[in-house]
Amino acid sequence: MSSTEESLTNRDFPVHWPVLTRWTDNDMFGHLNNAVYYELFDTAINAWINTSCDVDPLNVPWLGVVAESGCRYFAELKFPDPLVVGLAVVRIGNSSVTYRLGVFTPDGPVAAVGHWVHVYVDRTSRRPVPIPDTIRELLEKARVE
Repeated sequence: MSSTEESLTNRDFPVHWPVLTRWTDNDMFGHLNNAVYYELFDTAINAWINTSCDVDPLNVPWLGVVAESGCRYFAELKFPDPLVVGLAVVRIGNSSVTYRLGVFTPDGPVAAVGHWVHVYVDRTSRRPVPIPDTIRELLEKARVE
């Protein structure tokens, strides 16, 4: 992650996933708890895949598991802010994909930037498998340089 992340805007993310904050998302300091950002990332990625591909995540023979994640925070967000999670695919490998994610208010600057790596594995053996074609085709649509 570079220092230019703070200058990212919603235009740097091909996919925008709107999310609502919840009362329980705030911590004792009155802003979103850091763990909530990871929930937002997970929700945006999986909701985008599940609503864009004709796959049933409970019955496919593979899983996308999180192998790495991270987040940098630039501004506070809090309930009841409506938010957008921006999603960009920055790397597609044989069995893994790396996402860049941004969290922002609908018209505001990026408040946090994260990265997330999914590795696709066989549901039973938990060994890496190639990214399924239907998922790979979707990922290509959100790929950025």
